[in-house]
Amino acid sequence: MPDFVDEAVLHIKAGDGGHGCASVHREKFKPLGGPDGGNGGKGGDVVLQVDRNTATLLEYRRRPHRRAQSGTAGRGAHRSGGDGDDIVLSVPEGTVVLDSAGEVIADLVGHGTRMVIARGGNGGLGNAALASPNRKAPGFALKGEAGEALDLRLEIKTIADVGLVGFPSAGKSSLIAAMSAARPKIADYPFTTLVPNLGVVEAGTTQFVVADVPGLIPGASEGKGLGLAFLRHVERCSMLVHVLDCATLEPDRDPVSDLDALEDELSAYGEAAGVDLSDRPRLAVLNKVDVPDGRELADMVAPMLRERGLRVIEVSAAAREGLRGLSFAMAEQVEAARAARPEPEPSRIVLRPREMGETPFEIVPLGDNTFRVRGSKPARWVRQTDFANEEAVGYLSDRLNRIGIEEALAQAGATEGAEVYIGDEEDSVVFDWDPSIEAGETPIGPRGTDSRLG
Repeated sequence: MPDFVDEAVLHIKAGDGGHGCASVHREKFKPLGGPDGGNGGKGGDVVLQVDRNTATLLEYRRRPHRRAQSGTAGRGAHRSGGDGDDIVLSVPEGTVVLDSAGEVIADLVGHGTRMVIARGGNGGLGNAALASPNRKAPGFALKGEAGEALDLRLEIKTIADVGLVGFPSAGKSSLIAAMSAARPKIADYPFTTLVPNLGVVEAGTTQFVVADVPGLIPGASEGKGLGLAFLRHVERCSMLVHVLDCATLEPDRDPVSDLDALEDELSAYGEAAGVDLSDRPRLAVLNKVDVPDGRELADMVAPMLRERGLRVIEVSAAAREGLRGLSFAMAEQVEAARAARPEPEPSRIVLRPREMGETPFEIVPLGDNTFRVRGSKPARWVRQTDFANEEAVGYLSDRLNRIGIEEALAQAGATEGAEVYIGDEEDSVVFDWDPSIEAGETPIGPRGTDSRLG
């Protein structure tokens, strides 16, 4: 089984934040020492980093679940919890990161490029940080926030200057082996190459990377053969080289019909993928001219290909004939493409900021005096609350009132006893709304209680 894997599904989980600590300073002769609970530590992030020494996603195919370290809880005497360690996942250059819906999150290019793909949860505040004129010694602390969890799909789009495309057994791997130090598998049967092979070629002072795309056949853009899995590797190539077999034994094939079939597949793939491949320079290579019939066929079809505006070069990978001219022809096109190319950005990361003026929450009527409050801030506050502590619940009520949820519920038609769900469907918390309870009052009662909730 080949060890090159260019697709992988990755399940990641950032570290959770540590819980805050509810503690009161106790010391002899100091009965009112005050709150001294420390904050919880932040959870570790999950980071993707481009590493030129990483060439495959095989490691993530074997171990698709990755989790960063969680923060530790705060302690008394104002001791904050420790932050969790980040986990750094190395990916090859040219890795495209997509979410579970297929939307592109990032396109990572450039050695050392880093992206925080999942952020660790913040640590909960200890009661020392929650102290205020109204709550001089809070009897509660906030829970740590959960770290982000994502299901990702990683795809490699090989970064090469020249892409060799052709039918199976056309001689693409033989060309790579003859022109560079690469040693791909070569055999006399179709689909010998199961993964893209890369080779570095030098022509004068120009150095460039050549990639061969595993053999295409008619229908590859629709999933036949191996083409659909590897056609995306031509997207980043500056030029495309059609390797045409002049010594094929199949009676219904010839270089011209092969060229038409390859162009049809490239056009179909480009249309489906939203990539315009028609502007890439083309070069036609008539391979295997060391065979007598191959030489004769090459001489016959070369003028026909030149009439289409293609530059044609006759070569023999086996006899190493015409390779020098081919390498300089490739270098010429690569240099022209590099000169015309704008300065590349090190990476492309898709940011989706919140719209200006967006309210922090939304009231959604569910019918029969039932409502749902949607919003990242209320949902986060609910997750931070210890519902076994009355004072913590009262503090949550005050926070929700400060952003206008009580007033919004009244405007939406809520009456006393209304069921109010806060959060998404899968992790909602249900409250019985009582508008007679005044929010924002100074709580009366022992630590950990709230007289308003009695």
